[in-house]
Amino acid sequence: GFRKERAALEQLRGHRNIVTLYGVFTNHYSANGPSRCLLLELLDISVSELLLHSSNQGCSMWMIQHCARDVLEALAFLHHKGYVHADLKPRNILWSAEEECFKLIDFGLSFKEGNQDVKYIQTDGYRAPEAELQNCLAQAGLQSEMECTSAVDLWSLGIVLLEMFSGMKLKHTVQSQEWKTNSSAIIDRIFASEGVVNSAIPAYHLRDLIKSMLHCDQGKRASAEKALCSPFFSIPFAPHIEDLVMLPTPVLRLLNVLSDASLQCEEEYEDILEDIREECQKYGPVVSLLIPKENPGKGQVFVEYANAGDSKAAQKMLTGKIFDGKFVVATFYPLSAYKRGYLYQNLL
Repeated sequence: GFRKERAALEQLRGHRNIVTLYGVFTNHYSANGPSRCLLLELLDISVSELLLHSSNQGCSMWMIQHCARDVLEALAFLHHKGYVHADLKPRNILWSAEEECFKLIDFGLSFKEGNQDVKYIQTDGYRAPEAELQNCLAQAGLQSEMECTSAVDLWSLGIVLLEMFSGMKLKHTVQSQEWKTNSSAIIDRIFASEGVVNSAIPAYHLRDLIKSMLHCDQGKRASAEKALCSPFFSIPFAPHIEDLVMLPTPVLRLLNVLSDASLQCEEEYEDILEDIREECQKYGPVVSLLIPKENPGKGQVFVEYANAGDSKAAQKMLTGKIFDGKFVVATFYPLSAYKRGYLYQNLL
Protein backbone atom coordinates (compact mmCIF):
# COMPACT_ATOMS: atom_id res chain seq x y z
CA GLY A 1 0.00 0.00 0.00
CA PHE A 2 2.84 2.41 0.86
CA ARG A 3 4.51 2.35 -2.56
CA LYS A 4 1.19 2.69 -4.32
CA GLU A 5 0.07 5.62 -2.19
CA ARG A 6 3.40 7.37 -2.62
CA ALA A 7 3.29 6.93 -6.40
CA ALA A 8 -0.27 8.24 -6.58
CA LEU A 9 0.48 11.29 -4.42
CA GLU A 10 3.60 12.09 -6.46
CA GLN A 11 1.56 11.95 -9.66
CA LEU A 12 -1.23 14.07 -8.19
CA ARG A 13 0.99 16.68 -6.59
CA GLY A 14 0.02 20.33 -6.83
CA HIS A 15 -3.78 20.22 -6.74
CA ARG A 16 -5.18 22.33 -3.92
CA ASN A 17 -7.86 19.77 -3.03
CA ILE A 18 -5.48 16.82 -2.67
CA VAL A 19 -3.27 16.37 0.39
CA THR A 20 0.35 17.43 -0.26
CA LEU A 21 3.13 14.86 0.08
CA TYR A 22 6.26 16.55 1.46
CA GLY A 23 8.53 13.54 1.52
CA VAL A 24 9.23 10.04 2.78
CA PHE A 25 11.19 8.86 5.81
CA THR A 26 12.00 5.62 7.64
CA ASN A 27 10.86 5.16 11.22
CA HIS A 28 13.50 2.91 12.81
CA TYR A 29 11.68 2.77 16.15
CA SER A 30 8.38 1.13 15.23
CA ALA A 31 7.44 -2.08 17.05
CA ASN A 32 7.69 -4.24 13.91
CA GLY A 33 11.10 -3.02 12.79
CA PRO A 34 11.83 -0.13 10.39
CA SER A 35 8.79 1.16 8.53
CA ARG A 36 8.46 3.64 5.67
CA CYS A 37 6.32 6.68 6.38
CA LEU A 38 4.82 9.45 4.28
CA LEU A 39 5.30 13.03 5.43
CA LEU A 40 2.03 14.80 4.61
CA GLU A 41 0.75 18.31 5.23
CA LEU A 42 -1.07 18.83 8.52
CA LEU A 43 -4.81 19.22 8.02
CA ASP A 44 -7.65 19.97 10.36
CA ILE A 45 -11.12 18.61 11.13
CA SER A 46 -12.60 15.78 9.02
CA VAL A 47 -16.11 15.62 7.56
CA SER A 48 -16.63 12.64 9.87
CA GLU A 49 -16.12 14.93 12.91
CA LEU A 50 -18.28 17.64 11.35
CA LEU A 51 -21.10 15.07 11.00
CA LEU A 52 -20.75 14.19 14.69
CA HIS A 53 -21.08 17.86 15.63
CA SER A 54 -24.08 18.39 13.38
CA SER A 55 -25.91 15.92 15.72
CA ASN A 56 -28.66 14.72 13.37
CA GLN A 57 -29.38 18.26 12.19
CA GLY A 58 -27.35 17.90 9.01
CA CYS A 59 -24.72 20.36 7.81
CA SER A 60 -25.48 23.81 6.40
CA MET A 61 -25.98 24.25 2.66
CA TRP A 62 -22.86 26.45 2.60
CA MET A 63 -20.76 23.62 4.06
CA ILE A 64 -22.29 20.94 1.81
CA GLN A 65 -21.68 23.08 -1.28
CA HIS A 66 -18.11 23.89 -0.20
CA CYS A 67 -17.31 20.22 0.43
CA ALA A 68 -19.04 18.98 -2.74
CA ARG A 69 -17.24 21.49 -4.95
CA ASP A 70 -13.81 20.87 -3.38
CA VAL A 71 -14.07 17.08 -3.58
CA LEU A 72 -15.46 17.15 -7.13
CA GLU A 73 -12.54 19.40 -8.19
CA ALA A 74 -10.14 16.85 -6.67
CA LEU A 75 -11.93 13.95 -8.39
CA ALA A 76 -12.06 15.70 -11.77
CA PHE A 77 -8.29 16.17 -11.53
CA LEU A 78 -7.39 12.67 -10.40
CA HIS A 79 -9.81 11.00 -12.83
CA HIS A 80 -8.29 13.09 -15.62
CA LYS A 81 -4.91 11.67 -14.57
CA GLY A 82 -6.38 8.17 -14.86
CA TYR A 83 -6.62 7.50 -11.12
CA VAL A 84 -9.49 6.14 -9.02
CA HIS A 85 -9.41 7.05 -5.30
CA ALA A 86 -11.45 3.97 -4.30
CA ASP A 87 -11.92 4.86 -0.62
CA LEU A 88 -13.88 8.08 -0.46
CA LYS A 89 -15.66 8.52 2.91
CA PRO A 90 -16.16 11.28 5.54
CA ARG A 91 -12.95 10.32 7.37
CA ASN A 92 -10.90 10.88 4.20
CA ILE A 93 -12.08 14.44 3.56
CA LEU A 94 -10.25 16.96 5.72
CA TRP A 95 -10.41 20.72 6.10
CA SER A 96 -7.27 22.78 5.43
CA ALA A 97 -7.28 25.79 7.78
CA GLU A 98 -4.49 27.51 5.83
CA GLU A 99 -6.04 27.15 2.39
CA GLU A 100 -9.70 27.20 3.46
CA CYS A 101 -10.79 24.20 1.48
CA PHE A 102 -11.54 20.51 1.87
CA LYS A 103 -8.86 18.06 0.75
CA LEU A 104 -8.88 14.39 -0.15
CA ILE A 105 -6.51 12.12 1.80
CA ASP A 106 -5.61 8.41 2.00
CA PHE A 107 -4.70 7.05 -1.42
CA GLY A 108 -3.85 3.59 -0.03
CA LEU A 109 -6.48 1.85 -2.17
CA SER A 110 -6.19 4.07 -5.25
CA PHE A 111 -5.35 2.56 -8.61
CA LYS A 112 -4.89 3.49 -12.24
CA GLU A 113 -8.14 2.88 -14.12
CA GLY A 114 -7.87 -0.46 -15.94
CA ASN A 115 -5.10 -1.68 -13.58
CA GLN A 116 -7.02 -2.58 -10.47
CA ASP A 117 -4.84 -4.88 -8.40
CA VAL A 118 -7.01 -5.28 -5.27
CA LYS A 119 -10.51 -6.70 -5.35
CA TYR A 120 -11.62 -5.23 -2.03
CA ILE A 121 -12.00 -1.51 -2.59
CA GLN A 122 -14.01 1.13 -0.74
CA THR A 123 -15.47 1.06 2.77
CA ASP A 124 -18.72 -0.53 3.87
CA GLY A 125 -21.55 1.98 3.53
CA TYR A 126 -19.76 3.96 0.78
CA ARG A 127 -19.19 1.06 -1.63
CA ALA A 128 -20.63 1.32 -5.13
CA PRO A 129 -22.84 -1.60 -6.29
CA GLU A 130 -20.29 -2.73 -8.88
CA ALA A 131 -17.53 -2.87 -6.21
CA GLU A 132 -19.91 -4.78 -3.92
CA LEU A 133 -20.54 -7.31 -6.70
CA GLN A 134 -16.84 -7.61 -7.44
CA ASN A 135 -16.12 -8.31 -3.74
CA CYS A 136 -18.76 -11.05 -3.58
CA LEU A 137 -17.40 -12.71 -6.72
CA ALA A 138 -13.81 -12.45 -5.46
CA GLN A 139 -14.83 -14.13 -2.21
CA ALA A 140 -16.30 -16.99 -4.23
CA GLY A 141 -13.08 -17.14 -6.25
CA LEU A 142 -14.73 -15.79 -9.39
CA GLN A 143 -13.66 -13.03 -11.74
CA SER A 144 -16.00 -10.07 -12.31
CA GLU A 145 -16.93 -9.23 -15.91
CA MET A 146 -16.98 -5.55 -15.10
CA GLU A 147 -14.01 -3.38 -14.16
CA CYS A 148 -14.50 -0.81 -11.45
CA THR A 149 -14.03 2.69 -12.89
CA SER A 150 -13.78 6.23 -11.58
CA ALA A 151 -17.59 6.09 -11.24
CA VAL A 152 -17.12 4.30 -7.88
CA ASP A 153 -15.80 7.57 -6.41
CA LEU A 154 -18.92 9.49 -7.43
CA TRP A 155 -21.12 6.92 -5.76
CA SER A 156 -19.19 7.35 -2.49
CA LEU A 157 -19.38 11.13 -2.69
CA GLY A 158 -23.13 10.93 -3.32
CA ILE A 159 -23.55 8.99 -0.07
CA VAL A 160 -21.28 11.41 1.83
CA LEU A 161 -23.35 14.41 0.65
CA LEU A 162 -26.60 12.65 1.54
CA GLU A 163 -25.22 12.03 5.04
CA MET A 164 -24.14 15.67 5.35
CA PHE A 165 -27.63 16.82 4.33
CA SER A 166 -29.57 14.40 6.54
CA GLY A 167 -27.17 14.33 9.49
CA MET A 168 -27.61 10.54 9.59
CA LYS A 169 -25.29 7.62 8.98
CA LEU A 170 -26.80 5.78 6.01
CA LYS A 171 -24.90 2.49 6.09
CA HIS A 172 -27.98 0.41 7.01
CA THR A 173 -30.18 2.37 4.60
CA VAL A 174 -27.95 1.74 1.58
CA GLN A 175 -27.66 -1.94 2.44
CA SER A 176 -31.45 -2.38 2.71
CA GLN A 177 -33.57 -4.16 0.12
CA GLU A 178 -35.70 -1.04 -0.30
CA TRP A 179 -32.63 0.99 -1.35
CA LYS A 180 -31.74 -1.64 -3.94
CA THR A 181 -35.24 -1.55 -5.44
CA ASN A 182 -35.93 2.18 -5.21
CA SER A 183 -33.14 4.39 -3.91
CA SER A 184 -34.69 7.42 -5.62
CA ALA A 185 -37.79 7.22 -3.37
CA ILE A 186 -35.60 7.06 -0.24
CA ILE A 187 -33.64 10.13 -1.38
CA ASP A 188 -36.94 11.96 -2.02
CA ARG A 189 -38.13 11.02 1.46
CA ILE A 190 -34.93 12.31 3.10
CA PHE A 191 -35.31 15.61 1.26
CA ALA A 192 -39.03 15.87 2.01
CA SER A 193 -38.45 15.44 5.74
CA GLU A 194 -35.59 17.94 5.79
CA GLY A 195 -37.27 20.31 3.37
CA VAL A 196 -38.87 22.21 6.23
CA VAL A 197 -35.48 23.38 7.47
CA ASN A 198 -33.81 24.02 4.11
CA SER A 199 -35.30 26.34 1.52
CA ALA A 200 -36.88 24.38 -1.30
CA ILE A 201 -35.09 25.28 -4.52
CA PRO A 202 -31.45 24.82 -3.42
CA ALA A 203 -32.47 21.58 -1.73
CA TYR A 204 -33.98 20.28 -4.98
CA HIS A 205 -30.80 21.12 -6.89
CA LEU A 206 -28.76 19.26 -4.27
CA ARG A 207 -31.18 16.32 -4.39
CA ASP A 208 -30.84 16.07 -8.18
CA LEU A 209 -27.04 16.35 -7.95
CA ILE A 210 -26.94 13.51 -5.40
CA LYS A 211 -29.26 11.35 -7.52
CA SER A 212 -27.00 11.87 -10.55
CA MET A 213 -24.14 10.33 -8.52
CA LEU A 214 -26.16 7.42 -7.15
CA HIS A 215 -27.30 5.62 -10.31
CA CYS A 216 -26.90 1.89 -9.81
CA ASP A 217 -25.71 1.67 -13.41
CA GLN A 218 -22.19 3.12 -13.46
CA GLY A 219 -22.64 4.13 -17.09
CA LYS A 220 -25.43 6.54 -16.14
CA ARG A 221 -23.59 8.08 -13.18
CA ALA A 222 -22.48 11.70 -13.59
CA SER A 223 -18.74 12.27 -14.00
CA ALA A 224 -17.01 14.72 -11.63
CA GLU A 225 -16.76 17.30 -14.42
CA LYS A 226 -20.43 16.99 -15.26
CA ALA A 227 -21.45 17.15 -11.59
CA LEU A 228 -19.55 20.45 -11.22
CA CYS A 229 -21.95 21.98 -13.77
CA SER A 230 -24.95 21.40 -11.47
CA PRO A 231 -27.07 24.52 -10.82
CA PHE A 232 -26.52 23.78 -7.11
CA PHE A 233 -23.06 25.38 -7.40
CA SER A 234 -24.37 28.70 -8.73
CA ILE A 235 -26.37 29.45 -5.55
CA PRO A 236 -24.61 31.80 -3.10
CA PHE A 237 -24.89 30.51 0.48
CA ALA A 238 -23.59 32.15 3.66
CA PRO A 239 -21.90 30.09 6.38
CA HIS A 240 -23.78 29.50 9.64
CA ILE A 241 -22.21 30.61 12.88
CA GLU A 242 -21.56 26.91 13.70
CA ASP A 243 -19.56 26.59 10.46
CA LEU A 244 -17.40 29.53 11.49
CA VAL A 245 -16.72 27.93 14.86
CA MET A 246 -15.93 24.49 13.41
CA LEU A 247 -13.73 25.38 10.43
CA PRO A 248 -10.54 27.18 11.41
CA THR A 249 -9.04 29.93 9.20
CA PRO A 250 -6.32 32.53 9.83
CA VAL A 251 -8.98 35.20 10.57
CA LEU A 252 -10.90 35.58 13.84
CA ARG A 253 -14.17 37.41 14.24
CA LEU A 254 -14.97 38.69 17.74
CA LEU A 255 -18.61 39.38 18.52
CA ASN A 256 -20.20 41.10 21.50
CA VAL A 257 -17.16 43.32 22.12
CA LEU A 258 -18.10 46.90 21.25
CA SER A 259 -21.15 48.96 22.09
CA ASP A 260 -22.58 51.57 19.70
CA ALA A 261 -21.43 54.33 22.05
CA SER A 262 -17.78 53.32 21.86
CA LEU A 263 -18.01 53.23 18.05
CA GLN A 264 -19.17 56.84 18.01
CA CYS A 265 -16.50 58.28 20.30
CA GLU A 266 -13.27 58.41 18.27
CA GLU A 267 -11.01 58.48 21.34
CA GLU A 268 -12.69 55.51 22.98
CA TYR A 269 -12.65 53.65 19.63
CA GLU A 270 -8.88 54.12 19.27
CA ASP A 271 -8.28 52.99 22.88
CA ILE A 272 -10.36 49.86 22.40
CA LEU A 273 -8.60 49.11 19.11
CA GLU A 274 -5.25 49.31 20.91
CA ASP A 275 -6.43 47.09 23.79
CA ILE A 276 -7.75 44.46 21.40
CA ARG A 277 -4.56 44.50 19.31
CA GLU A 278 -2.47 44.06 22.46
CA GLU A 279 -4.63 41.17 23.69
CA CYS A 280 -4.64 39.44 20.29
CA GLN A 281 -0.88 39.75 19.80
CA LYS A 282 -0.33 37.45 22.78
CA TYR A 283 -1.16 34.54 20.46
CA GLY A 284 0.91 35.53 17.42
CA PRO A 285 1.67 38.46 15.11
CA VAL A 286 -1.47 40.27 13.95
CA VAL A 287 -1.37 41.00 10.21
CA SER A 288 -4.42 43.28 10.18
CA LEU A 289 -7.28 44.37 12.39
CA LEU A 290 -10.63 45.74 11.27
CA ILE A 291 -13.64 47.07 13.19
CA PRO A 292 -16.32 48.31 10.78
CA LYS A 293 -18.27 51.32 12.04
CA GLU A 294 -21.18 50.67 9.66
CA ASN A 295 -23.23 47.63 8.74
CA PRO A 296 -22.59 44.94 7.63
CA GLY A 297 -20.25 43.90 10.38
CA LYS A 298 -20.79 47.01 12.50
CA GLY A 299 -18.91 46.66 15.79
CA GLN A 300 -17.53 43.21 14.96
CA VAL A 301 -13.79 42.80 15.32
CA PHE A 302 -11.84 41.04 12.57
CA VAL A 303 -8.31 39.91 13.45
CA GLU A 304 -6.09 38.45 10.73
CA TYR A 305 -3.22 36.26 11.90
CA ALA A 306 -0.25 35.13 9.81
CA ASN A 307 -1.37 31.50 10.11
CA ALA A 308 -4.27 29.39 11.32
CA GLY A 309 -2.26 27.90 14.19
CA ASP A 310 -2.16 31.29 15.90
CA SER A 311 -5.81 32.06 15.21
CA LYS A 312 -6.80 28.65 16.66
CA ALA A 313 -4.88 29.35 19.87
CA ALA A 314 -6.48 32.81 20.08
CA GLN A 315 -9.99 31.49 19.44
CA LYS A 316 -9.62 29.00 22.29
CA MET A 317 -8.37 31.61 24.76
CA LEU A 318 -10.59 34.54 23.80
CA THR A 319 -13.96 32.75 23.75
CA GLY A 320 -15.78 33.50 26.99
CA LYS A 321 -13.29 36.18 28.07
CA ILE A 322 -14.89 39.24 29.60
CA PHE A 323 -14.07 42.46 27.76
CA ASP A 324 -15.57 45.72 28.93
CA GLY A 325 -18.11 43.76 31.03
CA LYS A 326 -19.28 41.57 28.11
CA PHE A 327 -18.61 37.93 27.21
CA VAL A 328 -16.61 37.69 24.01
CA VAL A 329 -17.69 35.23 21.30
CA ALA A 330 -14.82 34.31 18.96
CA THR A 331 -15.45 32.53 15.65
CA PHE A 332 -13.26 32.08 12.60
CA TYR A 333 -13.98 33.93 9.39
CA PRO A 334 -13.20 33.04 5.75
CA LEU A 335 -9.95 34.78 4.79
CA SER A 336 -11.06 34.95 1.15
CA ALA A 337 -14.21 36.90 2.13
CA TYR A 338 -12.27 39.12 4.55
CA LYS A 339 -9.68 39.98 1.89
CA ARG A 340 -12.47 40.95 -0.53
CA GLY A 341 -14.03 43.08 2.20
CA TYR A 342 -17.10 40.86 2.08
CA LEU A 343 -18.84 40.66 5.45
CA TYR A 344 -21.60 38.09 5.86
CA GLN A 345 -24.76 39.26 7.59
CA ASN A 346 -24.99 36.36 9.98
CA LEU A 347 -25.09 37.62 13.51
CA LEU A 348 -25.80 35.53 16.58
